[in-house]
Amino acid sequence: MKAIYDVCAPAKLNLFLHVTGQRADGYHTLQSVFMLIDWCDTLHFERRNDGQISREDLCSAAVPSHGVQEAQALPSEDLSVRAALALKAAAGPAAGRLGVHIGLLKNIPSQAGMGGGSSDAATTLLALNRLWSLGFSLEKLLTIGLTLGADVPFFLCGKNAWVEGIGEKITPVEVPAARFVVAKPPNGLETARIFSHPELPRNTATAIILGFAANPFQFGRNDLQTVARQLCPGVGQGLKWLAQLGLQGRMTGSGSAVFAHLAEGAAVWAATDMTPSQPEGFVARLCSNLPSHPQAGWASN
Repeated sequence: MKAIYDVCAPAKLNLFLHVTGQRADGYHTLQSVFMLIDWCDTLHFERRNDGQISREDLCSAAVPSHGVQEAQALPSEDLSVRAALALKAAAGPAAGRLGVHIGLLKNIPSQAGMGGGSSDAATTLLALNRLWSLGFSLEKLLTIGLTLGADVPFFLCGKNAWVEGIGEKITPVEVPAARFVVAKPPNGLETARIFSHPELPRNTATAIILGFAANPFQFGRNDLQTVARQLCPGVGQGLKWLAQLGLQGRMTGSGSAVFAHLAEGAAVWAATDMTPSQPEGFVARLCSNLPSHPQAGWASN
């Protein structure tokens, strides 16, 4: 078993997002289609044999190839660290002196609704399950993942999917090959602020997969978008910016990023003269599965 892995953790877009209810425990029930795109973080995992979990931020595509750095103060809200700690706790005494040093090259913007933290967490669970030779089933990893965040199970399954419940009901779906313009406003948006807002719709009628399949890129809406525009003006600015490019935009997840489908044959848009007050933009392509998923293969040193 190799002691080092370098793995990509892709972002996602929500082609639609409906809030269908709210449970007694406060969690909202949703319906959505989660789609993987080729905008990725890169995680470097190097096994430690001292039982410690450490992490560093990488600032270039060059990741460490040998040697383990001393453990840094672990960010309490860092999902890759939380995933490593949760997996080690689940392993119990079997974890022994197993540890890991995680290097994170962050490309996916935070507070964007693109699932960067959740993708990092899922990648960490998959990588360490293999690196530590734990042999946990996907079902066990899904149970651990759901405790870390509602989007983590989707990334663990590693395929574009119809997602329901609080994120635990996942059905793979086929999404046609496509390109998207994605725009991230300068300001982020905290998910909790949207879901606690009194004006958030919470009773959208349930939909069916066949309805989505008939018109995947125009189906439904994002129920969070109206509230998000109130809380973060950048969401509206991003949608206006896409409209100026002749594109029909929609927010992904809880924002603040917005996106628009590029019709087949459309010229590839390029962002050349962005200013700090404008959104960060790029063209993304659909991914069919998660590069870090065992079924998709691994890059190891």
